[in-house]
Amino acid sequence: MRNQRIFRGWQFLLVVLLASVGPLWGKAVDAQQQSITLSLATEPPTLDSTLATDQIGSFLLSHLMEGLTQYGADGSLAPGIAERWEVRADGATFWLRSDARWSDGKLVTAQDFVYAWQRAVKPETASQYAFILFPIKNAEAVNRGDMPEGALGVEAAGAHRLEVRFEQPCPYFDKLTAFMTYYPVRRDVVEQWGRAYAADADKMMFNGPFVLSRWVHGAHLELIKNPRYWNADAISLQRISMPYITTDPGTHYNLFKDNRIALSPLDASTLQDAVGRGYETHLFEFGTLYFLEPNMRPGRPTRNLALRRAIQHVLKPSLLVHKVLGLPGIKPAYSLFPSTMRAGSGVFSEQFPPPQVHYSLTKARAYMAQAKRELGDIPPLTLLVGDSPRAVNEAEFYQYVLKQALGLETKLDQQTFKQRIAKMQQGDFDIAAAGWGPDFDDPITFGDLFASWNENNRGRFSDSRYDGWVRTAQQSLDPDVRLEAFDQMQHIINEQVVIIPTYENVGLYVQHPKLIGVRRSIFGGDPNYRYARVLK
Repeated sequence: MRNQRIFRGWQFLLVVLLASVGPLWGKAVDAQQQSITLSLATEPPTLDSTLATDQIGSFLLSHLMEGLTQYGADGSLAPGIAERWEVRADGATFWLRSDARWSDGKLVTAQDFVYAWQRAVKPETASQYAFILFPIKNAEAVNRGDMPEGALGVEAAGAHRLEVRFEQPCPYFDKLTAFMTYYPVRRDVVEQWGRAYAADADKMMFNGPFVLSRWVHGAHLELIKNPRYWNADAISLQRISMPYITTDPGTHYNLFKDNRIALSPLDASTLQDAVGRGYETHLFEFGTLYFLEPNMRPGRPTRNLALRRAIQHVLKPSLLVHKVLGLPGIKPAYSLFPSTMRAGSGVFSEQFPPPQVHYSLTKARAYMAQAKRELGDIPPLTLLVGDSPRAVNEAEFYQYVLKQALGLETKLDQQTFKQRIAKMQQGDFDIAAAGWGPDFDDPITFGDLFASWNENNRGRFSDSRYDGWVRTAQQSLDPDVRLEAFDQMQHIINEQVVIIPTYENVGLYVQHPKLIGVRRSIFGGDPNYRYARVLK
């Protein structure tokens, strides 16, 4: 968490605080209790791993649940519920550890994965991440409703062996199984609670290093160590409390200064103060791409290519980054694939530079004139954005440039994260300020985002050429063929103005010096506190 693990940079940065020992919530860290307190930017829309798409949900689920594989303390792919595995051209076999248990003591079995994956691809479930299971035999046909869920190419060969058959070769399948949609799910728990499953702390079951002990909606979440986790001896933290939920980075920073929280995001307004106080500041590259996404549904003005090209030619990412955002480390974005995305033996952008956009007011106005000939009068465009201070600043920049350069009127629709995602799903926008973070370590995690079958393709772009290149990258075992496919994708994205890349985000933050072992992670939930501890 893509995921709309998307997640709006510091807006979704999770802030660590410490459990209460004094007035209110006490000190930032408690070494004796090995207890920390977390603050969230927003409440998770859901903790159902089959339905979750956002970064907050991904973060929490990465501590509460575990898939066949996981990411270890060094950030590399490591065994999870599976002790070992074998990926072949036609499928994969996973051997599950015999000591993996749910939080109620029941064994985690291969059948729990079969049920979870079948549930995810069933059309009735409406999982926006069903597509991530499409490498499995018949998954796409099941998701379309053409085949029953039992036709999915996965079966339990006993309690501790899982057999998977592929629709086509998938050399990166082991990486997929660390993602939250691949987590196991208990059938009996889902059937017990029905639609209320995972809506509260007592309506779900856990197989990860922590359990959710408290969930007061809109106010407080709390995790405690799971004594039945198979690797519990490696987990030092006993409690993670999250009693603060706010999108305001200034509030987080003030709590940090008051020694109430152990980690706080920084923005342009707080960075200078942090440096002035002598705090050690940290920078982490999220690997997340931010962009404007035009709506191409019928009836929307932004379905018109000339209008999209006019907008593309006046919105210069470097101007946004340097004049509006003003934070160290943030980079202008020019491609679907972030500049840090690895592919083959190196960084993709170094092997295949992004296509060039020649920013030109003359060209932009010529495209605008063409759009008016084709559309007639263009009504004010609805620009759907988040409600954080930075999101509003960005939106006002876009609004100003489009008015001054093209005479385009825009209406800002500021929404909370949950409502913004809902509106994007419904198509209730002309242009949406969006973002995407990688779900796993392969460029296809960005490439398939705009495939016609992907429910996270909010603007509903559809192009047979693009779909063909996605299929090539998904199926080929030849690294050079896959790289060529990714390059073709980024050129189609640019030519058709499927998105307008704006920037690649970073996280600037301060962290309590006694809190160590926090792993900042592009994949598998961020931040990761599995191996964190408080120094005495």
